[in-house]
Amino acid sequence: MIPQETVNKILDTAQIVDVVGDFVTLKRRGANYVACCPFHNEKTPSFYVSPSKGIYKCFGCGKSGTAVGFVMEHENLSYVEALRYLARKYGIEVVEKEESAEDIAARQRNESLLVVSEAAGKFFADSLSTEEGRTIGLAYFKSRGLEEETIKKYGLGWAPRSRHALLDYAKSAGYKEEYLVDTGLCVKHDDGKLSDRFFDRVIFPVHSVSGRVIAFGGRTLRTDKTVAKYVNSPETEIYDKSRSLYGIYFAKNEISKRQKCYLVEGYLDVLSMHQLGITNVVASSGTSLTVPQIRLIKKFTENVTIMYDGDSAGIHAAIRGIGLVLKEGLNVKIVLLPDGDDPDSYSRKHSLQEVQDFIENHEQDFIAFKTELLLGEAGDDPLRRAELINDIADTISLIPDPVKRTVYAQASAEKFNIDSQIIFERVRKTRDKMIEDDERTMMREREREQARQEVEVQAAPEPEKPVVEKGIVLENRVLAPAEEELLWFILKYGLDPLEFESDSEFYDPEGSCSVADFIRTLLETDHFVFVNSAYRRAYDAYFALYDAHEEMGQSEILKAMMDGEDRVVAELAAQMTEERYQLTVRNFASAMTATATKLVMYVPRSIQVYQAKRIQVRLREIEKELKDASPEDQVALLKEMQGYLAVRNKIEKHLGRVR
Repeated sequence: MIPQETVNKILDTAQIVDVVGDFVTLKRRGANYVACCPFHNEKTPSFYVSPSKGIYKCFGCGKSGTAVGFVMEHENLSYVEALRYLARKYGIEVVEKEESAEDIAARQRNESLLVVSEAAGKFFADSLSTEEGRTIGLAYFKSRGLEEETIKKYGLGWAPRSRHALLDYAKSAGYKEEYLVDTGLCVKHDDGKLSDRFFDRVIFPVHSVSGRVIAFGGRTLRTDKTVAKYVNSPETEIYDKSRSLYGIYFAKNEISKRQKCYLVEGYLDVLSMHQLGITNVVASSGTSLTVPQIRLIKKFTENVTIMYDGDSAGIHAAIRGIGLVLKEGLNVKIVLLPDGDDPDSYSRKHSLQEVQDFIENHEQDFIAFKTELLLGEAGDDPLRRAELINDIADTISLIPDPVKRTVYAQASAEKFNIDSQIIFERVRKTRDKMIEDDERTMMREREREQARQEVEVQAAPEPEKPVVEKGIVLENRVLAPAEEELLWFILKYGLDPLEFESDSEFYDPEGSCSVADFIRTLLETDHFVFVNSAYRRAYDAYFALYDAHEEMGQSEILKAMMDGEDRVVAELAAQMTEERYQLTVRNFASAMTATATKLVMYVPRSIQVYQAKRIQVRLREIEKELKDASPEDQVALLKEMQGYLAVRNKIEKHLGRVR
């Protein structure tokens, strides 16, 4: 953890114009600086930097923040990683606070695995320059139209024919056999001996978002059908293939700038398109598209164009990918290449302009694409057409945004020449079932989490002194998860309105209230204040700004908190508003409903969970007090306990728990 005094020094030293100027060409305009926004594609500058205020603001896409926030956004770094970046830039020494033995061991192990993986990448790249590598590996890459610059940039390589070449190199360089096995570079056999996983293959390194080599794909050049065409790194501590995309490190800036990501299937599809000049391209590397991969894309853009082969397999792969992408709220288009071509072969046969023109002329909205495809299959069969309409309506129901759902439903009704209410009714029923399934799943997970936490708390003795988690001092770890959750809702969605239905117990005929007001009102009604001082300080800081500055937006309140004197509050505000912040309500991000609907579902539940936790804490206090209480006091305590038990049972019944 970076000491607070070092954080303060970094924040005081970093100059917004200096930091942004490393990435963007700024031009002075009066007291400010302007440029074309680096976060979206524009021709007229709408990106402003204010030296006096120490902030940037784009009036086109709305992104804004401080120097730290700019580095976080532009380089996709966490708050701490951005601080380290600025420290390096300004020559500020960062001596992190003492870690536990376990923390140090875990960090060193992870770094060791990355070092070994990167050493292997260099070994494979260097092997391409050997006589064997040039004759076989380099010749193959050249035959696929790859240029020297591309081969070097993406670290392509050759795994020698010997089954011990990498092993011998690594051992001579002093790398532990344990790390060679745990990175998946070597295989340990029953007799305890090791051999290389990758041999006699061309190599494609896989990079993390930050550019570290985390895995490899090896392709055989043999025609022997008994030999697997591809051998890939297994899942390791540094490589989760479901969360990785080939080419993301090289594509992320262009994806963000163009506000579009092209999704293809294979390594060579990415490389050929990048070489041609279309660099906002990534691949799922031969695996079925996963939700974490889609969320990785969403960090940079909400617009995805899926480019698959024009054959039957490519068409159906595109259809499978649509549903997952839609559920995550991304805008989806499809480009099918001519039958017999894939992105690799098509880009090698055509110029950049020709490929760009083809994409522009053949890019289809997903509804149009799926409708045309299924209409062709249905023909004149009325039952098949009815199934098609239901299928399209179910696809539309996956879209989280209600406005987009409405537009697509109306367009589909016109396409099929039917009453739009038929589509709307099918979409409504499908979404109702999805919400029910979400709530049921959420309830089961919450019950399991609750049971796990209760077992942990009951098994562990109460700490005699505060504990530290995530760098925050916690005086009461029983209440900490619930307080953390409520604080997250306030910091993330405090100004969002809660639109309760008229049949809800929280419905107010006079109008909606904000998330922040709703939480504060219910806590004050129960005379609750946060027990953990760090969360209470952040809570108080938020509402001090909220009450004093009605004109402030949510982002402005958070910036004021992050720039305030209380660095614990600043750290919490930064941590809790990061997309990667892990919550106890895991289903909030994954639920397939709109944010407004999810807030109505989750915010009241979070308050009820907090109420139940507060009662749980008080019941334990009463149990301890009963041991030494006088008979008269015992009667009063038991009466108090009965009252709390009645309230707790009511809350848990509302939450769907059974005791």
